[in-house]
Amino acid sequence: MLRRIGAEFFGTFWLVFGGCGAAVLAAAFPALGIGFAGVALAFGLTVLTMIYAVGHISGGHFNPAVTIGFWAGGRFRGADVLPYIVAQVIGAIAAAAVLYLIASGKPGFEPGGFAANGYGTLSPGKYSLLACLVCEIVCTFFFVTVILGATTPRAPAGFAGVAIGLTLTIVHLVSIPVTNTSVNPARSTGPALFAGGPYIHQLWLFWLAPIVGALFAGWLARWLQRQERVEQPLPQAPTARVT
Repeated sequence: MLRRIGAEFFGTFWLVFGGCGAAVLAAAFPALGIGFAGVALAFGLTVLTMIYAVGHISGGHFNPAVTIGFWAGGRFRGADVLPYIVAQVIGAIAAAAVLYLIASGKPGFEPGGFAANGYGTLSPGKYSLLACLVCEIVCTFFFVTVILGATTPRAPAGFAGVAIGLTLTIVHLVSIPVTNTSVNPARSTGPALFAGGPYIHQLWLFWLAPIVGALFAGWLARWLQRQERVEQPLPQAPTARVT
C-alpha cells in the first residue's frame, strides 16, 4: 500500500507542478505565447507521462475525483479511497509550494491567482457560479468516463494513457476560460492555499462539482459494464465430431 500511495503522491505532484507551472511561469513571459492551448497540453502530458511511469503501481489516479469514480464504478476498494485522496492532496500542496518557491525568485513576483480556480469575479471569463458548477460537473463526468472506459480489460491494451491525456487536454481547452479548469480537487487545493483567501473560500465548488461528476461517471460505467456482461453471447458448447 505504501508504494501505491507514494506513486499517487508523485503523480499528483507532477500534474500540479507541470500543469500549473506552465500557467504560472509562462505567464511571466507573455512573449512565449503558449496560451490556453499550451497550458492545456501541459496538463494532458503530465497525466499521460505519469500513467506510463507509475500507473502500473497505483492505477494512476492522481485525482480524488478519479479515485471516487473508480470506487463508484465498483473497481476500487472503499478502504483505499481516503489514503489515496490524502496522498493526492499532499502531493498537490507540495508541488504548489515548490512552484511558489521558484516563481517567487523572479523580481516583482506577485502570486495573484497562482493558477487557482474560481467562479464569479475569480473566473477567468467572469462566469457565474452556476455556469462554473455545471462546467466542472460535465467536464469531470466525461473525463472520468473516458478513464473508466479506457482501462477496462476489453479496451485496446497500452493506449489508456494516450486517451486519458488527450481527454484532459480537451477538458482544459473548453473550461480554462470558465473556471481555469479543476476537474481535480487536489489540483485546486494546492494553488488555492498560495493564492489566498478568496480562492480558498471558493474551493468548496472545486471539491463538490468534480466529486458529483465522478460519481455519475462511476455509476454509468457500472451500468454499462453490467449491460455488456449480460449482452455477451454465451459460449457455444463443442459439437461432437462424427468419425
